[in-house]
Amino acid sequence: MIAYLILVHRFPEQFKRMFQAIYVPGNQYLIHVDQRSGPDMTADIAAFLNPYINVAMLPSRKMLWGGYSLVDAELRGMAKLLEMNADWRYFINLSGQDFPLKSQAYIADYLASHDGTEFIRNVPQQAVRPDTMNRLSHYFVEAFNRIVRTGVRRRAMSGITPYIGTQWKAVTREFCAFACHNPAARRFKQFYRRTLIADEGFFQTLMMNAFPGGKVVNDDLRTIDWIPDGDIKLRPRTFVTRDALRLTLSPDLFARKFDAQEDSHILDLLEAHLLTPAANTLPAPGEPHATLLQASGRIASPA
Repeated sequence: MIAYLILVHRFPEQFKRMFQAIYVPGNQYLIHVDQRSGPDMTADIAAFLNPYINVAMLPSRKMLWGGYSLVDAELRGMAKLLEMNADWRYFINLSGQDFPLKSQAYIADYLASHDGTEFIRNVPQQAVRPDTMNRLSHYFVEAFNRIVRTGVRRRAMSGITPYIGTQWKAVTREFCAFACHNPAARRFKQFYRRTLIADEGFFQTLMMNAFPGGKVVNDDLRTIDWIPDGDIKLRPRTFVTRDALRLTLSPDLFARKFDAQEDSHILDLLEAHLLTPAANTLPAPGEPHATLLQASGRIASPA
């Protein structure tokens, strides 16, 4: 069983389409709508979700790109999902502009075959991304609907190696419980609360320094094209119809991002793809698609 947290801030009709593509009654689903999106959008999504079982809305709060509010939403979501059901094994976070590349049966089988493995992008920040260390070196605050760099320097966490990756992950129930409730996580929360883009470093740093878990794979199981974008440096490119072949052949479980107002046909093609054998059955070792999975670390090589 999988627990999903979906963060939505625009395009409610596109979210509904994605939700229907990932919904099965046995999973748990929790949806957070950015408070800045307004009460009408929240009410519309709540009404849409009302007929579905094992679905809940997380109380809305304002969310700001680059702020700790994104980490806070994930921690609140993890805690709520832990309360909702005692049987789910994996937590997956999505945005309203993501879309699945595999069926829920495939995803469940894949995660079951790797039970206990944490899937999260993570590299040592100082060694691999030294250009991002300024996110940690000064105090940052969320104010006036933006992130403010205070200019006040701060000390690094003693005895801790910072890690960085992406916001996206598929992690175990045990890690979620550790992040939400273990006292060892408190100082990580306190430190990252005043950093920049904490959602790309908090969970990685906590996992790699404090969580006594099992195997960690440097992979978020997403197909994303990162492209330059001014001061942000990188942003996910919007996939369109011409990307269909690449997406349907991808060994990843999800892709981001999509914009139905720009190109809705790509979603038509992916919905059709979800009905095919390639999206529903794990490849056997030695099959061409299995080779792609092995090369990306998705499945273990045959003995």
